[in-house]
Amino acid sequence: MTRKAAVPFIMLTSLLDVIGIGLIIPVLPLLVGEFTTSRDSQVYWFNALIIAFGLAQFICAPLLGALSDRYGRRPLLLLGIGGLGVTFLVTALTQSLWLLVAIRLLGGALSANFAVAQAYVADITTPEKRTPALGMLGAMFGMGFVLGPVIGGVLGDINLRLPLYAAAGLCAVNWLYGLLVLPESLPAERRTPLRLGQLNPFAALTGLARLQGVGPLVFAIAAASLAKLTLQSAWVLYTSFRFQWGPLQNGISLFVVGLVAVVVQGGMLRMLLRTLGERRLVAAGLASGAIAYALYGLVPQGWMLYVVIVANVLAFASPTALQGIVSKAADPREQGRAMASLTSLISITGIAAPLLAGALLAPVSHLPPDHVLVGAPFFACAALEAFACLVALRYFARHPRPAAAPATATSA
Repeated sequence: MTRKAAVPFIMLTSLLDVIGIGLIIPVLPLLVGEFTTSRDSQVYWFNALIIAFGLAQFICAPLLGALSDRYGRRPLLLLGIGGLGVTFLVTALTQSLWLLVAIRLLGGALSANFAVAQAYVADITTPEKRTPALGMLGAMFGMGFVLGPVIGGVLGDINLRLPLYAAAGLCAVNWLYGLLVLPESLPAERRTPLRLGQLNPFAALTGLARLQGVGPLVFAIAAASLAKLTLQSAWVLYTSFRFQWGPLQNGISLFVVGLVAVVVQGGMLRMLLRTLGERRLVAAGLASGAIAYALYGLVPQGWMLYVVIVANVLAFASPTALQGIVSKAADPREQGRAMASLTSLISITGIAAPLLAGALLAPVSHLPPDHVLVGAPFFACAALEAFACLVALRYFARHPRPAAAPATATSA
């Protein structure tokens, strides 16, 4: 029997997917440390893994997005989930740094999940309901990072490779759920032909920049994404260098990040949108993020990081508001390409972020833990977030009326 595509189906798929990803976050940098002999080489090799993933994702995301517009969302989701499961299992078994890099290349190439999930939500929601629905999707990702890292931290305290086996098993469960339960969201009459020009990742970015006048916001998205991914690239190694945190402590800190994300995007987002509107929320969130990044690099004790995370509420809502503005400017028939273009943009910042994090963290990794320069990656993040805020404010001042695409109606 054919089931009607609905938001709860894709929310559960995304939740299981991110729990699997979250399981390995507290242990992967430390696993790399088993193959290296110094802190700076540990930083460089770990960031090489991140670069490999981001590079492959950037190159392949337009293809996967275009394929989802042509053949539907469900096959691409199954491909991505299954591919991640394989990479987790092989990572747990490998004894070679170079093989780890190759595995991350494969994982990035198959990592269509987020863009396709966003397009799935766009398929089944009306424009006025899209930003809250994307917020719920973000909440699922946040909930995944509530559960995944803390479980990964507990398991990683037992054995560094145990979370990888657990992540592979969870992907297998998620793949079966998608195969047996998840319905297709894109009907045949709304699918578009596959064209060679869609497969160029740089062409995808150019197309995104021309979306109904929202192009300047692409620079804000890029800067904010670079700041966020630089923080993610440096977080576990930074806390281990500065506060001597292990997998459990890092798992708990990421648990708190995910919990705040769930509360904001799953519970507070609608209220914040009603109170501030999308544009004010974007500006306030970016400003709050800039302050928080600076504080991450300045706090002298680890417990203070939790205070900053909890106080930084608005920053957890601003990316969704930005995505909502861009999504509503895209043709409803090409949401897959639009969301994949956003993923390509984020992926290319994912290539630059570990380079920036490594260049700033490795040279200071041998300094005393309380030295102010140990926080250098986060000071750079603060500057990037402040730049994103200024770009957004300038765009909103020059474009007082929201941009919107001529849409064909979709139903929730």
